[in-house]
Amino acid sequence: MSEARGMGNGSVKNGVCSSESVNGGQDMWSCDKSAAASADHLVVMVHGILGSSKDWKFAAEQFVRMIPDKVFVHRSERNTASLTLDGVDVMGDRLAEEILELIKQKPSLRKISFVAHSVGGLVARYVIGRLFRPPRSNNTEDSLPKSCEELSKGTIGGLEPMNFITAATPHLGSRGNKQEGDAMQSEKVHG
Repeated sequence: MSEARGMGNGSVKNGVCSSESVNGGQDMWSCDKSAAASADHLVVMVHGILGSSKDWKFAAEQFVRMIPDKVFVHRSERNTASLTLDGVDVMGDRLAEEILELIKQKPSLRKISFVAHSVGGLVARYVIGRLFRPPRSNNTEDSLPKSCEELSKGTIGGLEPMNFITAATPHLGSRGNKQEGDAMQSEKVHG
């Protein structure tokens, strides 16, 4: 995939080029060809419930403007609007496929980070687990890494993991409306 791809149907704003990705998302990179050529860090941005790639447009532009020679930003679009109601596993499978397609199209990528909001953080966490591959061990008696340091040398989609950033993601679940009260009522009735 050439760095100037999609320019016919893409846009340029403040030195940031963008276009629709073949896989449905929105890609952003520096319009400076030398900076774009050296960008080897894929930043995947994942929106929250009922969202779309538009939710991350401003932040994606800022990433590219601040570190143009380092990042290629992909705003995920496979799980847009009502597709965010399909469940974390289904959404995660779609996002994993989207990321793997992008990595195949852009072989210069070496690193990967995720920035996600709300349920998008759960989806990104699922994708990380699905695409993570531990490092190959030279020790033939046990192929699993023995330490956190060894494990940290694994890859995500063949890329070196760098950052996992989430905002307002319910990593520990969430309480529904009046759940606590319902649990107390249940104890009184059944206790």
